[in-house]
Amino acid sequence: MNIKVGDIVKGQVTGVTPYGVFVSLEDDYTGLVHISEVSDKYIRSLSEIFSIGDIINVKIVDIDEDKSQVKLSIKKIDFKVDQSLSMIPESGKGFGLLEENLEKWTNMKIEEIKLKND
Repeated sequence: MNIKVGDIVKGQVTGVTPYGVFVSLEDDYTGLVHISEVSDKYIRSLSEIFSIGDIINVKIVDIDEDKSQVKLSIKKIDFKVDQSLSMIPESGKGFGLLEENLEKWTNMKIEEIKLKND
């Protein structure tokens, strides 16, 4: 990833804990916005502000190239992004795709298992 300390990039929230928000960035980088890097004000619960799947702007504070991990901050930046945007492209028809193909996929797997056991 072509990022450097101080850059502001978009990321997708992948986890919300009492101590911070985990964010997925491009090129398999992951990062943490520690609760101390959210605001100068008291934060009662990060889950009241963030949800898994949210797209947010984050500022790069530190980069660990070996682990592909970054320390992130949202203090003093506009972190909110239009939530209709998504970094993960959606495809198919959701559970409809599963419903339509479940029997076929199950039968294929049963046949595969039978062949292995013969």
